[in-house]
Amino acid sequence: MPARRLLVDIEPLRTSQPFRRIWTGYLFSVLGSQVTVVAVPYQVYRLTHSSLDVGLIGLAQIGPVLLGALAGGSVADAFDRRRVLLVSQSLLAVCSVGLFWNASLAHPKLWPLYALAAAGAGFAATDASTRSAVIAQLVERRQLTSAMALWQLLFQIGTVVGPAVAGVLIARIGVSSAYVTDVATFVVSFASVASLRPLPPLEGGTRFGWRSMKEGVAFLRGRQALQATFVIDLNAMILGMPRAVFPALGLVRFRGGAQTVGLLYAAPGAGALLGAALTGWVTSVRRQGRAVLIAVSIWGLAIAVFGVVPWLPAALALLALAGAADVVSAVFRGTIMQTMAPDALRGRVNSIHTAVVTGGPRLGDVETGVVASLAGAQTAVVSGGLGCLLGVALVWRLMPRLAAYVTPEAGHETRTPSE
Repeated sequence: MPARRLLVDIEPLRTSQPFRRIWTGYLFSVLGSQVTVVAVPYQVYRLTHSSLDVGLIGLAQIGPVLLGALAGGSVADAFDRRRVLLVSQSLLAVCSVGLFWNASLAHPKLWPLYALAAAGAGFAATDASTRSAVIAQLVERRQLTSAMALWQLLFQIGTVVGPAVAGVLIARIGVSSAYVTDVATFVVSFASVASLRPLPPLEGGTRFGWRSMKEGVAFLRGRQALQATFVIDLNAMILGMPRAVFPALGLVRFRGGAQTVGLLYAAPGAGALLGAALTGWVTSVRRQGRAVLIAVSIWGLAIAVFGVVPWLPAALALLALAGAADVVSAVFRGTIMQTMAPDALRGRVNSIHTAVVTGGPRLGDVETGVVASLAGAQTAVVSGGLGCLLGVALVWRLMPRLAAYVTPEAGHETRTPSE
């Protein structure tokens, strides 16, 4: 296969200046956010020495994530999406300032870590719902799959560089430096959004409120292929996301320090980064539903094997493989969603997607933390990976329209059996 078919298609970045601006700004935002993703659980584990307490960060974030995502989708379909992004970035920066203040105390308190992480997760969910709705406004429809691959690429750059930077900053300077870095990146992201033209919903917008949110949920009715993309991701993240035990594995099982913990957090992103960089081939795949199922199966298998290997380099390689499979799944799931949702509902449908992709890992943190506290970190990882594989088999059997989904060609309607 020619290299040009392997490397990610950068046409949306070349042809759309607004997409290029928001892509670049969000890259900085993700870098900073991923630094904090490592700093908060690391600080909690250092204060409590409990993987369960680390997992409870996810529990604290679930409610704000669901509220922020669903309300954010309604807001994105009602108001200028550029203005919504400016407000959400500002609020996220305030949360990071609070985390820095707490970390600077002689005796940092535990409750601000939970409270500010929860608030930040809610604001981030609103921000993500809105950004996802904006993508289709900035590129041509034929470029959607490429745009989604580029979006995943920037996120994976952040998930690789961010945790690695966090490990170095925490080890050499202190945890407060991680939060300062996060604040600085929000300034760059804010400036990139501010440079855009107003981005009102293309079809005039809908009134914000509970009824608007219900309309987004109602859109899923009868669309099994779209429903299944949410179910399969929840399956992978709730059962197969082992990050709540990364501090315990890094410090105890692999006998390392902050940098080892940072490497564990960064490894899935490293694999996903490589996978996203080599997504030139995804534009030729039309059976995208089946591709999602295969990718999630690879994720579950890699996580299960990761749970039993005692050697750090092999463990990192397996996490990287899982990350590569996850990014392929994300590209296809995002394309299916963007293709099936009309612009008038895109913010609200994206909000459900955001609730799933941000809430799922947090539920996974709770599940992993609970199992680890009862049976050990290794058992939590292996059982989660095997459970993910079982979940894929059930989705394939009980929701067959996902496997049968064929992405439409430009200018044609989506074709799925009986839909």
